[in-house]
Amino acid sequence: MDYHSPASFAEASALAANATGITRFLAGGTDVLVQLRSELVTPDTLIDIKKIDGVRDITRNADGSWTIGVAVTGAEMSEHPELGRDWPGVVEAMDLIGSTQVQGRATLTGNLCNGSPAADSVPAMVAAGVTVTVTGPDGTRDVAVEDIPTGPGRTSLAKGELISAINIPARGANGGDAYLRFIPRTEMDIAVVGVGVNLRLDGDVITEARVSLGAVAPTVLLVEDCAKAIIGSTLDDAALDALAAAASAACNPIDDKRGTIAFRTEVAGVLAKRAAKIAYARAKGENA
Repeated sequence: MDYHSPASFAEASALAANATGITRFLAGGTDVLVQLRSELVTPDTLIDIKKIDGVRDITRNADGSWTIGVAVTGAEMSEHPELGRDWPGVVEAMDLIGSTQVQGRATLTGNLCNGSPAADSVPAMVAAGVTVTVTGPDGTRDVAVEDIPTGPGRTSLAKGELISAINIPARGANGGDAYLRFIPRTEMDIAVVGVGVNLRLDGDVITEARVSLGAVAPTVLLVEDCAKAIIGSTLDDAALDALAAAASAACNPIDDKRGTIAFRTEVAGVLAKRAAKIAYARAKGENA
């Protein structure tokens, strides 16, 4: 195995572009190292990006948006004094991943690039409208988070490309987000269903919404019909029922030992209603 520790994303990209065989990037390592030790994957080239300047930074930009370094851990996100006030759903989703020890290493970037349909942080990021900056042989480009996963364990990143920053939009006024999941145990399990909701109010009326579902299809879903169900409403019972129906209709899950198709489809609707209520309360400035 060839190990590299580049000083820039351009150097990391060049190393990956010229590598042969299996290449893996190392940010937190909670997926890569486990796969390596269990011999699921043995990389020919391992590129450690933790020494690149800025990868551990959480930055609020002048316009109110956020830039999250690709090696920022879940623990660092949870401990940040302001990020969780703007985007509690994103922070809470990341905080659900693994144990306290894992939180000290796990990253948003790794959770996204692992390509799991059940990744907790991804529906929350999709609902929030998060984009990532991708660095590759042809320069940089910004990509919506929902366009990165293409299937279980697969992404749209080309050879030589890697994520170099995570970009969270400005929260703005009268907005709120939330993420909920169902798991068979109380903690440290993989989501059977996950739902992220992000919305904005004008008075009591929802004017903007994004709803994302996880673990119910080969990739995390952004469901426009769910947003349409609640936009223009005050999140009354009729709107909530329409939201639940749209969420269930969007599901294309599998049967496995953690949940049946029927169960996942039903729970998606239930969680969508609950997450929407939390996001709505947060948008109104209420504790939720």
